[in-house]
Amino acid sequence: MASNVVGKRRWSGAVKQVTKSNFSSALEQIKKHIHESDFIAISTQPTGDFSGASSPSSHRHPWRRVLPVDTSETAYLKAKHAAERFELLQFAICPFRLLGSKVVAYPYNFHLFPRDELNLGMPSYSFSCQSSSLTSMAREGFDFNACIYDGITYSSRAQESVARDRNPVPRMRLMTSSSSPSVADSVFMGRIKSRVETWWKACRDPGKAVDGSLVLSLRKLILGGELYGSRPCLGIDVSSDHQVQLVLKVVGQICDDLVPLIVPDKQGEIKTVRLILTSSEDDKNLLLTEIQSLEEEEDLKVRGFREVLDVISRSHKPIIGYNCLHDFTFIHSKFIAPLPPSMAEFMCSLRLAFCEILDIIHLLKEVGPLRKANNVPAALSYLRRQFFTPVELEIPPQVDSNDKNHGHNVLQIAYLFAKLNNLLKIVPDHQPALEQDTRQVKDFANIFYPCSTTLQDSDDEDIGSQAEKSKKFGTDNVVLLWGFRAGISAAGLKRQLHGIHSVFSENFELQLVDRTCAIVIFHVPGSVENLLEDMRSGSIGSGSLKEMMSDGLKVTGYEAYKKVCRMGLWEADLAESLEMVSSEQTDDLPSNCKNDTSEIYWSSELMINLNDI
Repeated sequence: MASNVVGKRRWSGAVKQVTKSNFSSALEQIKKHIHESDFIAISTQPTGDFSGASSPSSHRHPWRRVLPVDTSETAYLKAKHAAERFELLQFAICPFRLLGSKVVAYPYNFHLFPRDELNLGMPSYSFSCQSSSLTSMAREGFDFNACIYDGITYSSRAQESVARDRNPVPRMRLMTSSSSPSVADSVFMGRIKSRVETWWKACRDPGKAVDGSLVLSLRKLILGGELYGSRPCLGIDVSSDHQVQLVLKVVGQICDDLVPLIVPDKQGEIKTVRLILTSSEDDKNLLLTEIQSLEEEEDLKVRGFREVLDVISRSHKPIIGYNCLHDFTFIHSKFIAPLPPSMAEFMCSLRLAFCEILDIIHLLKEVGPLRKANNVPAALSYLRRQFFTPVELEIPPQVDSNDKNHGHNVLQIAYLFAKLNNLLKIVPDHQPALEQDTRQVKDFANIFYPCSTTLQDSDDEDIGSQAEKSKKFGTDNVVLLWGFRAGISAAGLKRQLHGIHSVFSENFELQLVDRTCAIVIFHVPGSVENLLEDMRSGSIGSGSLKEMMSDGLKVTGYEAYKKVCRMGLWEADLAESLEMVSSEQTDDLPSNCKNDTSEIYWSSELMINLNDI
């Protein structure tokens, strides 16, 4: 039986399921658990992605998956495309502590839905779904009705800024120090002081209680007073932030029982300072608490689930994930801001929100035999067979937990990290190193590898026998070919190419990226440049290569593939997309292989088998 199935049964009901109905109470609980944790594991469930072999995109456009031919940059562009197209319906978070060989974990699974409660046209009115992702969720008993009607909404930080501008609410503001007032300021302050004092004295006048209703109405009309709930209040018109500060200064000079509120108009411009009169010190404290609660309630309504991400960000606790490039492109897109155009900008932006992210994939590479473990269950199975890494997982019972299995992946990630930590001895930065040979979190943080695997069920595999089959190549050793005979196999195309040019007489590898395009990797340096130069100059003689070129065979360097990804030409076969970008570079084909000298970790066994899709 696969180890992840065992995990589902062992941990069934252990994960606290959180919806809009119990979000507020769960938020207080998870804040406490995050504060007490050493690490925080995360796992997401989108409505689709392009990484899994079962996804529809693998059938129509398999090259859109992250492949062994991808650099970190092209892998990011593919992950960016998926994050911008799909939505998150579940987000599992597990704060946990390591106490020797024991893991104390508090798993939560948040059910999300991008509902536009603030009428901003955001987060989304539409998004894509893949049937394979929804089928997988339905198989685990996911309640789509509950998600739609009771899922927690959310906004990104960028969207929150827009929401504040479009739906401004009254807020308190502290007075800031300013320079000496000008003559105009003094005149303005004098006029405001006179008006506020007159109103304040009238409100405090005990004789007004015996006045008739007509007199009270006239008094209110003349003085301009209103009510804030049951408390008297007075609105002061202002035209700038500077005048706001002048009003606050005047109020501070008059008395201590006035509470000023800054009231913007519908466009977010500050037009009024509302002064609320309290009856006592206790009443003032009660009013301040009410206003603060209303502000927090409004802020939480705008932020929604992102409040949890903000708590994690402020905690500065290390975050543990599996295939973090996939997860954090979604997280950035939904909860921070639109994704930037390059991997470098993405990592810089991400580190402003989350200081230290540890990718399980990188940690697996630190343990030699585990380098080729392509999912969490396989890694757990191999560790159980080959290493003595005793770990006890303790999950204290939580209120509102039920028998649902949603979110159990986050427990697998926390459990696997604890086992790897026994081997690598990673110590959080705030903890002292009690053992020798310990290493700091920063030694492993913020390193994302391109990865096409996901948390899927799979049988155990002999990881050790595959450990050294991945080879490192520079992208200046890579070309892409298209225009060959339809339906030909990779082996058949390799035989056809063998010997048609000097570079094809040496050792090279070939795999199909989709049914229209192949990737070729040369082992001899300079082969790509020689091939492209000969094809550009026409120095290919009259042999088989010339015949194949006349039949439509075309070759380009890796830069063209990178440009296809950068331009987002995803909705076509790779050959068609390469044709679009290569037509702009026909005068200088060799430059295609010189512009990008990044590295790839090539393994033909991890390439797509087109016969399976």
